[in-house]
Amino acid sequence: MWNGIPAERLDWKPDPDAMSCIELVRHVLEGEYLYASMARERRSVSDERSPFGGRAFSSVAEELAFAVPFRKQFELLVTSFGDDDFDSVVIDRSDVGYKRRLGDFLFRAAYHESVHCGQLLGYLRMMGAERPNIWD
Repeated sequence: MWNGIPAERLDWKPDPDAMSCIELVRHVLEGEYLYASMARERRSVSDERSPFGGRAFSSVAEELAFAVPFRKQFELLVTSFGDDDFDSVVIDRSDVGYKRRLGDFLFRAAYHESVHCGQLLGYLRMMGAERPNIWD
């Protein structure tokens, strides 16, 4: 999906208050890192310690390449949980108003990514760009 953003439109956004295309890519990739950190620690974590923060924006390819080791860590983490963990482990985010079972929490990580995928499809439509065929 991310590779469907025209390189010359990475900074495009529909209005001044919205994220640009490249900011949206970073947001989703960093979000996955933060979801993994929270699942590992079973609580909220500060985004201040994110390795994504403070990096200059460049290209989708560089963003994706940077995220690969964190994606692999996330995949290993998810596969390390036992079947009972998805119901018994609780992620405590009382600081932002909720506690969730691990299974629900991980589904929300996927939901977060899918919401922003739809957002990017809307961006591409608004800018008149080709949209990748992501439907199977």
